Amino acid sequence: MEKFKTLTATAIPLENENVDTDQIIPARFLKVTNRDGFGQNLFRDWRFKKDNSVNADFVLNQSQFEGPILVAGDNFGCGSSREHAAWALTDYGFKVIVSSFFADIFKGNALNNGLLPVQVSPEFLKELMTIIKTDPNTKITVNLEAQTIKIDGSNHSESFEIDAYKKTCMINGYDDIDYLLSKKESIEAFEKNIAY
Repeated sequence: MEKFKTLTATAIPLENENVDTDQIIPARFLKVTNRDGFGQNLFRDWRFKKDNSVNADFVLNQSQFEGPILVAGDNFGCGSSREHAAWALTDYGFKVIVSSFFADIFKGNALNNGLLPVQVSPEFLKELMTIIKTDPNTKITVNLEAQTIKIDGSNHSESFEIDAYKKTCMINGYDDIDYLLSKKESIEAFEKNIAY
């Protein structure tokens, strides 16, 4: 995984609430286990019409909005537990998802795949959505070490919670195995001192 400490970037506002994992990546695209290529079908049924033409009304198809931060409505990632939803989001290029609530399994899958779920208050989310829609060039700074999200050029910021272990993994670019390997010397030293 890539290391993540701070990201300053523009964001895409997805106002939909209760976005489930089947909307993120429809089940018909889950026939492979390789993570690559899932991004092309992210929000497939919203990004494209039934005749496969581009849906110009969907926010990901609107050129004024771009960036590696997705600001989504409440209850993002509900539904089935498919890890493919996190794969699709990261393969598309998202590094941070902001919402006022995440489904627990989605949140875990996101963190395991280097995608940072930032949970904010409903009030901050509403304010963030409004500002981004008004000015798509607005930059957002997400500081994982400080656990803060800030709307640049303003005094609007909020702190967020994250599991301490997952925070360490994301800052260092570790998956679970990398983390264990980083503790190899300590583990070996501990084992030498155990009397069997």
